[in-house]
Amino acid sequence: MIDSQPIVRRKLSDEVLDRLKRLITGGDLRPGDEMPSERELMERFQVGRPAIREAMQALSGMGLVAISHGERAKVLQLSAKSIIKQVDVTAKMMLASSKDSLEDLKSARIFFERGMVREAAEKASEEDIKGLRACLDLQRASLGDAKAFINADMQLHTRIAEISGNPIYVAVSEALLGWLAEYHTEMLIWTGKENITLSEHEEIIECIARHDADAAEDAMIRHLERSRALYVQNSST
Repeated sequence: MIDSQPIVRRKLSDEVLDRLKRLITGGDLRPGDEMPSERELMERFQVGRPAIREAMQALSGMGLVAISHGERAKVLQLSAKSIIKQVDVTAKMMLASSKDSLEDLKSARIFFERGMVREAAEKASEEDIKGLRACLDLQRASLGDAKAFINADMQLHTRIAEISGNPIYVAVSEALLGWLAEYHTEMLIWTGKENITLSEHEEIIECIARHDADAAEDAMIRHLERSRALYVQNSST
Protein backbone atom coordinates (compact mmCIF):
# COMPACT_ATOMS: atom_id res chain seq x y z
CA MET A 1 0.00 0.00 0.00
CA ILE A 2 1.39 3.42 -0.96
CA ASP A 3 2.00 5.77 1.96
CA SER A 4 -0.04 8.89 1.20
CA GLN A 5 1.20 10.92 4.16
CA PRO A 6 2.65 14.26 3.02
CA ILE A 7 6.40 14.73 3.26
CA VAL A 8 7.11 17.41 5.82
CA ARG A 9 10.21 19.53 5.38
CA ARG A 10 12.12 19.62 8.65
CA LYS A 11 13.56 22.74 10.21
CA LEU A 12 17.34 22.95 10.06
CA SER A 13 17.48 23.27 13.84
CA ASP A 14 15.59 19.96 14.21
CA GLU A 15 18.14 18.19 12.03
CA VAL A 16 20.99 19.77 14.00
CA LEU A 17 19.31 18.73 17.24
CA ASP A 18 19.07 15.10 16.11
CA ARG A 19 22.75 15.05 15.14
CA LEU A 20 23.86 16.60 18.41
CA LYS A 21 21.74 14.14 20.39
CA ARG A 22 23.40 11.27 18.51
CA LEU A 23 26.83 12.64 19.47
CA ILE A 24 25.78 12.54 23.12
CA THR A 25 23.83 9.27 23.20
CA GLY A 26 26.44 7.57 21.03
CA GLY A 27 29.22 8.40 23.48
CA ASP A 28 31.20 10.77 21.26
CA LEU A 29 30.47 13.44 23.86
CA ARG A 30 30.39 12.33 27.49
CA PRO A 31 29.15 13.97 30.70
CA GLY A 32 31.48 16.84 31.59
CA ASP A 33 32.73 17.30 28.01
CA GLU A 34 32.46 20.71 26.39
CA MET A 35 30.28 20.96 23.31
CA PRO A 36 31.98 22.14 20.10
CA SER A 37 31.84 25.89 19.58
CA GLU A 38 29.07 27.49 17.53
CA ARG A 39 31.53 28.18 14.73
CA GLU A 40 32.71 24.56 14.67
CA LEU A 41 29.14 23.30 14.51
CA MET A 42 28.21 25.80 11.82
CA GLU A 43 31.11 24.58 9.68
CA ARG A 44 30.46 20.91 10.40
CA PHE A 45 26.75 21.00 9.57
CA GLN A 46 26.87 23.86 7.03
CA VAL A 47 24.08 25.81 8.74
CA GLY A 48 23.73 29.28 10.19
CA ARG A 49 24.10 30.40 13.81
CA PRO A 50 20.31 30.59 14.51
CA ALA A 51 19.88 26.86 13.77
CA ILE A 52 22.77 25.99 16.09
CA ARG A 53 21.49 28.19 18.90
CA GLU A 54 17.94 26.87 18.61
CA ALA A 55 19.20 23.27 18.74
CA MET A 56 21.41 24.03 21.76
CA GLN A 57 18.51 25.62 23.60
CA ALA A 58 16.46 22.50 22.90
CA LEU A 59 19.27 20.32 24.32
CA SER A 60 19.34 22.50 27.41
CA GLY A 61 15.58 22.16 27.82
CA MET A 62 15.97 18.38 27.72
CA GLY A 63 18.57 18.52 30.48
CA LEU A 64 21.29 17.18 28.19
CA VAL A 65 23.57 20.22 28.33
CA ALA A 66 24.19 23.20 30.61
CA ILE A 67 24.58 26.58 28.92
CA SER A 68 26.53 29.33 30.69
CA HIS A 69 27.04 32.84 29.35
CA GLY A 70 30.53 33.31 27.96
CA GLU A 71 31.41 29.62 28.21
CA ARG A 72 30.95 26.57 26.04
CA ALA A 73 27.96 24.39 26.85
CA LYS A 74 28.78 21.22 28.79
CA VAL A 75 27.24 17.79 28.53
CA LEU A 76 25.35 16.85 31.69
CA GLN A 77 25.17 13.53 33.48
CA LEU A 78 21.66 12.22 33.04
CA SER A 79 19.92 11.04 36.19
CA ALA A 80 16.39 10.21 37.27
CA LYS A 81 16.31 13.52 39.14
CA SER A 82 17.41 15.61 36.14
CA ILE A 83 14.93 13.87 33.84
CA ILE A 84 11.95 14.35 36.16
CA LYS A 85 13.04 17.95 36.76
CA GLN A 86 12.27 18.67 33.11
CA VAL A 87 8.52 18.39 33.78
CA ASP A 88 8.65 20.52 36.94
CA VAL A 89 7.29 23.75 35.46
CA THR A 90 4.63 21.97 33.40
CA ALA A 91 3.47 19.95 36.41
CA LYS A 92 3.10 23.09 38.53
CA MET A 93 1.11 24.78 35.75
CA MET A 94 -1.21 21.78 35.58
CA LEU A 95 -1.74 21.81 39.35
CA ALA A 96 -2.42 25.54 39.37
CA SER A 97 -5.06 25.19 36.67
CA SER A 98 -7.21 22.53 38.33
CA LYS A 99 -8.24 21.58 41.85
CA ASP A 100 -8.90 18.07 40.56
CA SER A 101 -5.24 17.78 39.56
CA LEU A 102 -4.16 18.64 43.11
CA GLU A 103 -6.49 15.98 44.52
CA ASP A 104 -5.12 13.48 42.01
CA LEU A 105 -1.59 14.34 43.14
CA LYS A 106 -2.49 13.79 46.80
CA SER A 107 -3.93 10.38 45.94
CA ALA A 108 -0.87 9.50 43.85
CA ARG A 109 1.37 10.42 46.76
CA ILE A 110 -0.50 8.09 49.12
CA PHE A 111 -0.31 5.26 46.58
CA PHE A 112 3.44 5.86 46.14
CA GLU A 113 4.38 6.31 49.80
CA ARG A 114 2.53 3.27 51.07
CA GLY A 115 4.77 1.23 48.78
CA MET A 116 7.90 3.13 49.81
CA VAL A 117 7.29 2.62 53.52
CA ARG A 118 6.78 -1.12 53.00
CA GLU A 119 10.08 -1.23 51.12
CA ALA A 120 11.76 0.68 53.93
CA ALA A 121 10.37 -1.66 56.58
CA GLU A 122 11.75 -4.65 54.70
CA LYS A 123 15.20 -3.21 53.92
CA ALA A 124 16.07 -0.67 56.64
CA SER A 125 19.43 -1.09 58.37
CA GLU A 126 20.36 0.28 61.78
CA GLU A 127 22.01 3.22 60.04
CA ASP A 128 18.84 3.88 58.08
CA ILE A 129 16.82 3.96 61.30
CA LYS A 130 19.32 6.38 62.84
CA GLY A 131 18.96 8.58 59.78
CA LEU A 132 15.16 8.62 60.07
CA ARG A 133 15.34 9.46 63.77
CA ALA A 134 17.78 12.27 63.00
CA CYS A 135 15.23 13.69 60.53
CA LEU A 136 12.55 13.49 63.23
CA ASP A 137 14.83 15.24 65.74
CA LEU A 138 15.42 17.99 63.18
CA GLN A 139 11.71 18.41 62.64
CA ARG A 140 11.05 18.51 66.38
CA ALA A 141 13.74 21.17 66.73
CA SER A 142 12.03 23.18 63.99
CA LEU A 143 8.81 23.73 65.97
CA GLY A 144 7.91 27.40 65.71
CA ASP A 145 9.45 27.79 62.26
CA ALA A 146 6.87 26.74 59.67
CA LYS A 147 9.24 26.66 56.70
CA ALA A 148 11.93 24.67 58.52
CA PHE A 149 9.30 22.30 59.92
CA ILE A 150 7.91 21.57 56.45
CA ASN A 151 11.41 21.14 54.98
CA ALA A 152 12.28 18.64 57.72
CA ASP A 153 9.01 16.83 57.00
CA MET A 154 9.97 16.52 53.33
CA GLN A 155 13.46 15.30 54.25
CA LEU A 156 12.03 12.49 56.35
CA HIS A 157 9.72 11.26 53.61
CA THR A 158 12.52 11.45 51.03
CA ARG A 159 14.79 9.53 53.41
CA ILE A 160 12.21 6.74 53.54
CA ALA A 161 12.35 6.54 49.73
CA GLU A 162 16.17 6.51 49.80
CA ILE A 163 16.16 3.30 51.85
CA SER A 164 14.93 1.49 48.74
CA GLY A 165 18.28 2.16 47.07
CA ASN A 166 16.42 3.05 43.85
CA PRO A 167 17.29 6.56 42.56
CA ILE A 168 14.08 6.69 40.50
CA TYR A 169 12.00 6.29 43.66
CA VAL A 170 13.97 9.08 45.31
CA ALA A 171 13.52 11.39 42.33
CA VAL A 172 9.76 10.71 42.22
CA SER A 173 9.49 11.31 45.97
CA GLU A 174 11.28 14.65 45.75
CA ALA A 175 9.15 15.70 42.77
CA LEU A 176 5.84 14.82 44.45
CA LEU A 177 6.82 16.59 47.65
CA GLY A 178 8.11 19.63 45.78
CA TRP A 179 4.91 20.00 43.78
CA LEU A 180 2.74 19.59 46.87
CA ALA A 181 4.82 22.11 48.83
CA GLU A 182 3.44 24.83 46.55
CA TYR A 183 0.05 24.26 48.15
CA HIS A 184 0.98 23.67 51.79
CA THR A 185 -0.97 26.07 54.04
CA GLU A 186 1.41 27.17 56.77
CA MET A 187 -1.40 28.65 58.87
CA LEU A 188 -2.48 25.11 59.77
CA ILE A 189 0.90 24.54 61.39
CA TRP A 190 -0.14 26.70 64.29
CA THR A 191 -3.29 24.78 65.28
CA GLY A 192 -1.51 22.06 67.24
CA LYS A 193 -1.34 19.69 64.29
CA GLU A 194 2.46 19.89 64.24
CA ASN A 195 2.59 17.70 67.37
CA ILE A 196 0.26 15.18 65.74
CA THR A 197 2.59 15.10 62.73
CA LEU A 198 5.58 14.41 64.97
CA SER A 199 3.71 11.62 66.75
CA GLU A 200 2.67 10.03 63.47
CA HIS A 201 6.21 10.23 62.09
CA GLU A 202 7.54 8.60 65.24
CA GLU A 203 5.04 5.75 64.86
CA ILE A 204 6.04 5.23 61.23
CA ILE A 205 9.72 5.10 62.15
CA GLU A 206 9.10 2.59 64.95
CA CYS A 207 7.17 0.34 62.57
CA ILE A 208 10.06 0.49 60.11
CA ALA A 209 12.53 -0.26 62.93
CA ARG A 210 10.49 -3.38 63.81
CA HIS A 211 10.48 -4.36 60.11
CA ASP A 212 6.69 -4.55 60.28
CA ALA A 213 5.67 -3.64 56.73
CA ASP A 214 1.92 -3.98 57.31
CA ALA A 215 1.94 -1.72 60.37
CA ALA A 216 4.21 0.78 58.62
CA GLU A 217 1.86 0.95 55.64
CA ASP A 218 -1.18 1.41 57.89
CA ALA A 219 0.57 4.18 59.85
CA MET A 220 1.64 5.95 56.66
CA ILE A 221 -1.86 5.83 55.16
CA ARG A 222 -3.41 7.27 58.35
CA HIS A 223 -0.77 10.00 58.43
CA LEU A 224 -1.21 11.05 54.80
CA GLU A 225 -5.00 10.85 54.85
CA ARG A 226 -5.07 13.17 57.86
CA SER A 227 -2.55 15.58 56.37
CA ARG A 228 -4.36 15.88 53.02
CA ALA A 229 -6.09 18.97 54.41
CA LEU A 230 -2.73 20.75 54.80
CA TYR A 231 -2.51 21.04 51.03
CA VAL A 232 -5.15 23.34 49.54
CA GLN A 233 -5.32 25.32 46.33
CA ASN A 234 -5.25 29.07 46.58
CA SER A 235 -8.61 30.44 45.52
CA SER A 236 -6.86 32.96 43.27
CA THR A 237 -5.38 30.24 41.05
